[in-house]
Amino acid sequence: MTFRVCFVCTGNICRSPMAEQVFRARVEEAGLSGAVETDSAGTDGWHVGDGADPRTADVLRQGGYAFAHTARQFDPGWFDRLDLVLALDAGHLRTLRRLAPTPQDAEKVRLLRSYDPAADGADQDVPDPYYGGMDGFEECLRMVEAASDGLLDAVRDAVEGRAA
Repeated sequence: MTFRVCFVCTGNICRSPMAEQVFRARVEEAGLSGAVETDSAGTDGWHVGDGADPRTADVLRQGGYAFAHTARQFDPGWFDRLDLVLALDAGHLRTLRRLAPTPQDAEKVRLLRSYDPAADGADQDVPDPYYGGMDGFEECLRMVEAASDGLLDAVRDAVEGRAA
């Protein structure tokens, strides 16, 4: 059975597509491509149909990640097929938990940086780089990469638990 993960930010053009691509690379490196699917979306529909912000694409390419993306909005109907919904900041976390049809669905929503053992417990947001320069996108990538390692461990455990 496939384990499905969806990363969610505001417009699905900066943080969530970055997280999706980084985590997909981790999944492939771990040999879990057949067992784990990654996806991303935005809480809002402002950019539906657009590609990622060019700065996101640049930072990912510079980091050695493959990249293709079309923005879309998160649909609460997806909860029934998702195993984990990863919010990029506390605002997304609150929005997604409100959208969850059941308490069990709300429990699927977590902050991405909660998987980074070095992240400060009080501030686990990945800041929105949209209104800044390239340094914000580079910082975002560092945060996403750090959290992706811990996330991979948790997802691998869940996948192995299902197989047992």
